[in-house]
Amino acid sequence: MKKLENRCLVTVWATVFFFYAPIFVMIANSFNKARYSESWKGFTFEWYAMLFRDAEIWRAFGNSLIVAFVSTAVSVCLGTSAALALRKWKSRLQTFHHGLIYTHLVLPDILMGISLLLFFMAVGAKLGLGTIILAHTTFCVSYVAMSVLGRLQDFDDNLTEAAKDLGANSWTAFRRVQFPLILPGIIAGGLLAFTLSIDDFVITFFVTGKGSDTLPVKIYSMMKHSKSVPVINALSTLLLLFTALTVFIGRFAQKKNKS
Repeated sequence: MKKLENRCLVTVWATVFFFYAPIFVMIANSFNKARYSESWKGFTFEWYAMLFRDAEIWRAFGNSLIVAFVSTAVSVCLGTSAALALRKWKSRLQTFHHGLIYTHLVLPDILMGISLLLFFMAVGAKLGLGTIILAHTTFCVSYVAMSVLGRLQDFDDNLTEAAKDLGANSWTAFRRVQFPLILPGIIAGGLLAFTLSIDDFVITFFVTGKGSDTLPVKIYSMMKHSKSVPVINALSTLLLLFTALTVFIGRFAQKKNKS
């Protein structure tokens, strides 16, 4: 039994090392004087200084935030409405509607990117932030709808009926009774949509235009030039730090609310 536990422990640590060793190497190389990271040449903040002086990176980051916030807001409204419609009405049309929502969850990104590009070209749309927002909203709606639908599974319709019996109209019953109960599902869907949007590369690559590169597309173009790799290491380290800080704050707030 002891040998089995030791083997499991070794397997766990080996797996952790496999997943996290590249991240620690990237963080270390962001402070390495060596441009090509072949060996350690000394500690430096040079790459971070170059990062903060690079206006194109921050412009791409700003584009990513604009696309993520707008597409998330629109997809939350559309996805929540879709989930409520699917929950309330049952018909062949709603079955088809559910199929459309579910399709985007299993459709390969490259196929969706090509399809959207062909559609925008067919209607004569100019590629830019507008087409990126439309593309991101298209796939984010599905994730929001599924998240809200999962929350609606446990919702008791008798609660809204009781509110109506007490004199509330349909809007008041939704706003005061149903909405607060499904709000965690809406928030979860919104956070998922925001994460998927700001992290998307494949679909964005097909529908982006001149001057509208998002951060993932910009990083991809920088990777073609070896001299830009240290700056990318610095940028990735800052993004990792921001993500870890966000998770820490979220966990701290959750524990505080429980206490």
